[in-house]
Amino acid sequence: MKILVTGGLGFIGSHTVVELQNEGFEVVVVDNLSNSSIDVLDGIEAIRGKRPIFEEFDLRDKPKVQDFFQKHADIAGVIHFAASKAVGESVAEPLLYYENNLGVLVYILQELKKKGGSNFIFSSSCTVYGQADQMPITEAAPVKPAESPYGNTKQVGEEIIRDTCKVNPGLKAIALRYFNPIGAHPSGKIGELPIGVPQNLVPFITQTGVGLREQLSVFGDDYPTEDGTCIRDYIHVVDLAKAHVAALQRLLEDRNESNYEVFNLGTGKGSSVLEVIQSFERVSGERLNYKIVGRRPGDVIQAYADTQKANKVLGWKAKSSLDDAMKSAWEWEKIVRSSN
Repeated sequence: MKILVTGGLGFIGSHTVVELQNEGFEVVVVDNLSNSSIDVLDGIEAIRGKRPIFEEFDLRDKPKVQDFFQKHADIAGVIHFAASKAVGESVAEPLLYYENNLGVLVYILQELKKKGGSNFIFSSSCTVYGQADQMPITEAAPVKPAESPYGNTKQVGEEIIRDTCKVNPGLKAIALRYFNPIGAHPSGKIGELPIGVPQNLVPFITQTGVGLREQLSVFGDDYPTEDGTCIRDYIHVVDLAKAHVAALQRLLEDRNESNYEVFNLGTGKGSSVLEVIQSFERVSGERLNYKIVGRRPGDVIQAYADTQKANKVLGWKAKSSLDDAMKSAWEWEKIVRSSN
């Protein structure tokens, strides 16, 4: 079966391409390389011995999207990662985010609607919950007003898919709400490679550890948590990629209970910023240069997943520990820097 992975050369996308290939799927990747590198194709091929079909174009170009689906009429499912994802940038450039994250989604769904029967996996986020009232967060937790245009695109994106599924019974969709993906492939061939200054904690830690960044800023140590720093649920990217394959297979095998479903993807365990730093120091043997600074606006105090639904219904469970994920991120960082 042929599966389209949009944004398939990005961090989560590339690992998902590998896992799809592991399960025997033929993969077509569309990516405009705005936040990824063509070299990732070589990494995927080095792991699996097979290069996915690759088309480079911007999905905001509606005629190109239409041409693509005519050319690849035999696509059995779509996993949609292609989106802008920096919270701060979304505040500064809201229209860019609405165009890229929602316009593209609409164009793809319009093509899937023409096909009649189709399967769609959406890359969503735990940002839809905001500061949840209870921990751990279940899928039944209320969706709170978004803290940023980025967060809003995930909420509205889910609403667009749900509304489309309501009136198109042949379209089956699953929204996967990730918590915090980290780490790299154990082969050391692909990993997280942010362009410019990292927006996420772990690549900033590893870049500081390797000497690329002078110091890590820890935003606040006066939160109502055990050590005063924010708590998140950090999930190994390979575990996350495997969940996408499990979700896709659920749709392909008609095991879904409705034609629109939602699942949380995390480990079910929260780790504070200082615990993540300690994990890095444990696996690397390096001391990290960091300092406590003031709080950052918009940061929620804590967010970690209740994963029971994904565990039972998808038959999927995160297997790697925080140390496992951190070790793979550190090994990847060293490989990247040694090759530069």
